[in-house]
Amino acid sequence: MRGLLKKVFGDGNQRQLSRLQKIADEIEALEPDYEKLTDEELRNKTEEFKERYQNGEDLDQLLPEAYAVVREGAKRVLGMRPFNVQLLGAVALHEGNIAEMKTGEGKTLASTMPAYLNALTGKGVHIITVNEYLAERDANQMGELFQFLGLTVGINGNGMNKEEKRAAYHADITYGTNNEYGFDYLRDNMVLYKEQMVQRPLHFAIIDEVDSILIDEARTPLIISGSAQKSASLYQQANAYVRTLQNEDDYTYDEKTKGVQLTEEGINKAERFFGIENLFDLNNVTLTHHINQALKAHVSMHRDTDYVVEDNEVVIVDQFTGRLMKGRRYSDGLHQAIEAKEGLQIQNESMTLASITFQNFFRMYEKLAGMTGTAKTEEEEFRNIYNMDVVSIPTNKPIVRDDRPDLIYQSMQGKFHAVVEEIKERYERGQPVLVGTVAVETSELISKLLKKAGVTHNVLNAKNHYREAEIIEGAGQKGSVTIATNMAGRGTDIKLGDGVKELGGLAVIGTERHESRRIDNQLRGRSGRQGDPGVTQFYLSMEDELMRRFGSDNMKAMMERFGMDDTQPIESKMVSRAVESAQKRVEGNNFDARKTILSYDDVLRQQREIIYKQRFDVIDSDNLREIIEQMMQSVIERTVQSYTADEVEEDWDLQSLVEYLHANLLEQEDISVDELAGKDPEEMTDIIIEKAKKRYDLKEEELTSEQMREFEKVILLRSVDTKWMDHIDQMDQLRQGIHLRAYGQNDPLREYQMEGFAMFEQMIAAIEEEVSKYVMKAQIRENLQREQVVKDTQAVSGNQEEKKKVKKPFVKGESVGRNDPCPCGSGKKYKNCHGR
Repeated sequence: MRGLLKKVFGDGNQRQLSRLQKIADEIEALEPDYEKLTDEELRNKTEEFKERYQNGEDLDQLLPEAYAVVREGAKRVLGMRPFNVQLLGAVALHEGNIAEMKTGEGKTLASTMPAYLNALTGKGVHIITVNEYLAERDANQMGELFQFLGLTVGINGNGMNKEEKRAAYHADITYGTNNEYGFDYLRDNMVLYKEQMVQRPLHFAIIDEVDSILIDEARTPLIISGSAQKSASLYQQANAYVRTLQNEDDYTYDEKTKGVQLTEEGINKAERFFGIENLFDLNNVTLTHHINQALKAHVSMHRDTDYVVEDNEVVIVDQFTGRLMKGRRYSDGLHQAIEAKEGLQIQNESMTLASITFQNFFRMYEKLAGMTGTAKTEEEEFRNIYNMDVVSIPTNKPIVRDDRPDLIYQSMQGKFHAVVEEIKERYERGQPVLVGTVAVETSELISKLLKKAGVTHNVLNAKNHYREAEIIEGAGQKGSVTIATNMAGRGTDIKLGDGVKELGGLAVIGTERHESRRIDNQLRGRSGRQGDPGVTQFYLSMEDELMRRFGSDNMKAMMERFGMDDTQPIESKMVSRAVESAQKRVEGNNFDARKTILSYDDVLRQQREIIYKQRFDVIDSDNLREIIEQMMQSVIERTVQSYTADEVEEDWDLQSLVEYLHANLLEQEDISVDELAGKDPEEMTDIIIEKAKKRYDLKEEELTSEQMREFEKVILLRSVDTKWMDHIDQMDQLRQGIHLRAYGQNDPLREYQMEGFAMFEQMIAAIEEEVSKYVMKAQIRENLQREQVVKDTQAVSGNQEEKKKVKKPFVKGESVGRNDPCPCGSGKKYKNCHGR
């Protein structure tokens, strides 16, 4: 059927390639002319293209010539001539698509062409890599080419100061990691002065290893947080209680969903342990939450698989790359529960101050492109969420690698025994071997077994990833054995040493299947680059997690019936198909989870964009009086409405209305009940607005115009930041509990949207009220200074922000005792500060 459809409609990818090939042919045709140009003439082409672009030519028209210039430049500067297939990939990237190019096909060189072309606009191009080593390597290597052609190159690194970052962002082409770009965006929207912002508007991004960044990491939001003081003792008590529990008797664990639930007996034990009558009483909500997180920490979170303990800290291990995610913490108290389990010092819980998912950050770029060796299996997601097509680019030379069918053993012990025998046999022949593992503990187990067998080897896992590039670059040498978690040096090429081709190339051995087919394909792709020979083989057992989760019991029983023991693997297409269908199911579940996260984050995205725009208008504006007057008008309209809500005029509470106005907006002599009596609400509103404007004028006369304008900014920024950060934290808490609404037959997402919108409106009203009150009532007795609202901020990558002290404007009219702390936030007593 599929073949018939292809005949009728044609293969979509093939049609794309045919179209791209015509453009590649145009580029090829220019080569003889461009070879004749001197270096200077070639460099002058850049200014010529920029001028033509400014005069109205679009980038598509400039593409063949621009790509031909880069190709010629690459030959002269780097000694590399991009192949025809690299031209195809480069055109696909310029069109805002994903170029699926196999490992070793030269993605880095292919990206130079669209980067150069799009940099001609002067708006900046971002090239995004998965780690800083690759960003620096590519910026230094490809930077020579760009500089030869007259473009500037910047590196956006972790730990750079604002001036260095701003310089990097103002370069024509900027290299950096996804985390760094995302955090800079969030930090730019927390600055106090426009000059402190480092980024320009987001124009064009090329993402290397695009599946890793936009799919694998899509579920992890970037968060800038501040510490929230909470007691550590409850975590320790919950941990002590959970240690007394027995599986099946006191709790149940579902391996598929990784869900842990207390049984009736477990609940009774908790009530006895904590001396309470009912665990599910409303007063015990916090305790229940701590018990649940302690259970999760003990039962479903495994040391050296989900996390490692390093320098007395719990460090998360990325399940997709096997790398340590330093600075990242599990949310909702899970991290603290693991710290209690491991007997470590319990850190403070954090409060979210700013956050964004990679999905929403990268969708803010005008144009987005990506490249990877493995994207076709997630094509639907790329199209639906990022509006990018996946174009599979053919290899420069045919792939001759031997991908063997999976070998399935009855037990893990039998499997690992066979893996070690296979490695030893190849090691003795001198053939290099790369062993891929899913977890840190597996790599350490195989390492122990290989030591016993006398096989010299390197281990690359989350515990020593700093030597990653060095280990991977030597993995293709004769006699080398490398054990790697499934990232397997992603982004670095394994080049074969002398005499290795004759031995059959690099042998890749997978010790189990990952839940995502892409990760398996990535591991396979480490071997057989550029037409080199190679062999790949996966070893599975009926006790592997993926097999256990998806019904290996029948298969295991069948193997036992046939009397098969651990030395006899089965090589069955049926089993391989079953594994693949299990992987497809997991991929489907993960896609749904990411779609759900995006749907929830979209609610916050709309709010984030409104607040960030308002914030930018504040720091960019010379005069905020008009904005503040609109805020005051909203406050006055709402206030009048609330005190005149009754249909009967006699029931209107004009006395309370006037008292509110005296306390918050006007002085005693400005307004009285008599002035408002007998007026309808609209007339009252007009009178009050007029009086507020007069009071504003008097305020202006007290100060210089410059002081007043700065005073407005100080008040507005402080109010927006305080309220917005509280709002994000409340939205975070709402989100964590909203799924319970499903039990009442309500759609949690719809409830989240409605409640989130209501909370946002309340926040806007609170900002307007606070700004109006402070502008009208605060007295300025010292030089004004904009100050960060947040203390102890921390990005999840571990970056420390500067700590700043917060001072509030002093509000006249508050009833403060002489020995009370002064409302200005100085920490002094009122009588020694503003009460003097």
